[in-house]
Amino acid sequence: MFKNRENQRVPTVTFKTRRNDEWLNITSADIFAEKTVIVFSLPGAFTPTCSSSHVPRFDQLAPSFFKNGIDSIVCMSVNDTFVMNEWQKDQHTENVLFIPDGNGEFTEKMGMLVNKDDLGFGKRSWRYSMLVKDGVIDKMFIEPDVPGDPFEVSDADTMLNYINPNAEKPDDITIFTKKGCAFCAKAKSLLQDYDLAFEEVQASQTVTERSLRAVTGADKYPQVFVNGEKIGGSEQLASWLNSTKAA
Repeated sequence: MFKNRENQRVPTVTFKTRRNDEWLNITSADIFAEKTVIVFSLPGAFTPTCSSSHVPRFDQLAPSFFKNGIDSIVCMSVNDTFVMNEWQKDQHTENVLFIPDGNGEFTEKMGMLVNKDDLGFGKRSWRYSMLVKDGVIDKMFIEPDVPGDPFEVSDADTMLNYINPNAEKPDDITIFTKKGCAFCAKAKSLLQDYDLAFEEVQASQTVTERSLRAVTGADKYPQVFVNGEKIGGSEQLASWLNSTKAA
């Protein structure tokens, strides 16, 4: 079993990072002193669950966290700074600070260093998240000590629900578009006017009109979906925004 370290101070560690082609030492005090910080730690950069779920959801919910008193969100992994920097670029996130625990020192002092030799990883971090206030751990969510890589409690939604069960979360918005489509440009502009983040799926050799019909039941672009609900084209989107988002 992994030890819960709530009400204890985080370890004092100096992290070796690389910024603008120069080495930069970042200390625990730099990250945590006089701040309210979320840390989520995971087994490895570029690994499936970490890249497809853990990082993206913390990034998406970052505005909600910031509105609820969080100063910064830290992703930590037992990887070197070059790997972490490239992973951050690949994830296209500016809301999460990627910290390399290259020697596993912080992770080991947290009691979360585990052996992943069976995967060829060596020593890595167990998956967990924690809320830290001025260097003191307020809350920890530690994944159950079972084989594999469980991902049940260290997710962003669990943390946000702990901080504020009534916190407003951003809508999940996806828009299917086609290059050169004026109505698509209008729909994207409408979403941007309301400061709504969205994911764009553009027609290509792999995403065709057949895909559009199969997924949306329509054959015209754009098609907008919000939280699993089909909104429709640009005119329907304008009506939806006016009825649900207008002040």
